[in-house]
Amino acid sequence: MQVIADLHLHSRFSRAVSPQMTIDGIADWAGKKGIGLVATGDWTHPMWMREIGEKLEETGSGLLQLRRALIGNENLDASSVASSISPSTITAKSSEAAQNFVPSRRGTSSPLFLLSTEISCIYSQGGKTRRVHVLVWVPTIESALKISKELTKRGCNVLSDGRPIIGLSLINLSELILTIEPNALIVPAHIWTPWFSVYGKMGGFESLDEAFGGFAKNIYAVETGLSSSPDMNWRIKDLDSRSIVSFSDAHSGPKLGREATVFDLENGSFQNIRTALMLPGQKTEDRKQKAENPSSALRPQSSNCILYTIEFYPEEGKYHYTGHRDCNVRLTPEETVLKGTTCPVCGKPLTQGVMQRVEELVTQMPNAKPACRRGRCQMINGLKYYSVEKGIRPPFVMLVPLQEIIAEAIGSPVASPKTQAQYNTLTSHFNGEFNMLLHTSISDIASFSTKEIADGVRKVRIGDIVVDPGYDGVFGVVKIWKSEQEKSLVDRSKEQLGLF
Repeated sequence: MQVIADLHLHSRFSRAVSPQMTIDGIADWAGKKGIGLVATGDWTHPMWMREIGEKLEETGSGLLQLRRALIGNENLDASSVASSISPSTITAKSSEAAQNFVPSRRGTSSPLFLLSTEISCIYSQGGKTRRVHVLVWVPTIESALKISKELTKRGCNVLSDGRPIIGLSLINLSELILTIEPNALIVPAHIWTPWFSVYGKMGGFESLDEAFGGFAKNIYAVETGLSSSPDMNWRIKDLDSRSIVSFSDAHSGPKLGREATVFDLENGSFQNIRTALMLPGQKTEDRKQKAENPSSALRPQSSNCILYTIEFYPEEGKYHYTGHRDCNVRLTPEETVLKGTTCPVCGKPLTQGVMQRVEELVTQMPNAKPACRRGRCQMINGLKYYSVEKGIRPPFVMLVPLQEIIAEAIGSPVASPKTQAQYNTLTSHFNGEFNMLLHTSISDIASFSTKEIADGVRKVRIGDIVVDPGYDGVFGVVKIWKSEQEKSLVDRSKEQLGLF
């Protein structure tokens, strides 16, 4: 089974997150997007864990699904915590749920859930303050509860935020997690973000060995983050044996799936996902074929693997270039080499961008790999895929969210009722956003909506867009049409009536 997965997001119990990020809200948006496997988010937070226990049930495969008949009071008492959920009550229901388990399909409104949380580790190591975010995935609610309990014993305040800040080192946290749940997966999050990541300039490390010590061998995958794409990570020797995954880090429903990973699994289970991450280069006997023909990676495999990732344009990420937003200073890596890392306006240090940080680590490594400029590209069914020149990495595609395409096509803000009405109608008709962006013919889109929307999807598929890169916390800006004059050239001679 092929499944689109978004395994990094947050609940309403995290800071700066929409109150609509409930279990039901996440499930609804996953259905609109066509996401078949989605993160629960924030399982370290006791009140969110209570909602997980009331809204979801274990399938017996290490994943969860929506309960068929919700139990308990819908109006939760915010002063209570997860006292009503215990390993014994969960285990009693899991076998029954497993018997009724039906895999989620692309475009349906009933995704599977994976227990995922993000933890912020802030501590001192090597005479430097370290600030690193990691994702932690576990196969059972019982394991999640035990880990949360042990964190609390060690003085971690898991009630403070859905993404708790703890004083444990990555080494100590890894030991704690893997002692309780040996099958847990620890995935460094948005690994290049300057302030809070494993490679970040401000609080990170030079290598995974330095960060995780003896537990580096248990790090099977890393998350690209919005400001980097897989090709940038292919250059880092430290990551040669690690899978590269991409997820949304969504704080609201519409942001789900802005980045995602497409798995090919024998069946939906935590163990199969774990196996896929442990095999970043696919099966040994397939390596030569995949190196010579990247499109073969998009065909169903006999083993569990990553087929490809769906990427946000990294230039649109808010830390892609080096700069200082207060002074409106933005530098490319080449300009940073020439002009330095001090703001020419105020004299303060510039915030180092992801592009520059990648270059910095690459130059420190022996036998550094040259920049691949997104590798080689290949058009498959009208969609541009990027792959390694000579290697075995899964390819990736780059997309712009459908709401942004619609908004620019019809000249209305993304959040406007007009854009939202178009979006809801299109995703319902075409079986989800990803099905429309990746698979639906341009002619079918044009016949149901407008020529401008269809042309916007076409331009995104082939990469014919313009991005003004982001820097120092400022998101980049995507333009699908360079000008109104270019948009006016769209052939409207056979345009059907629009939705409204």
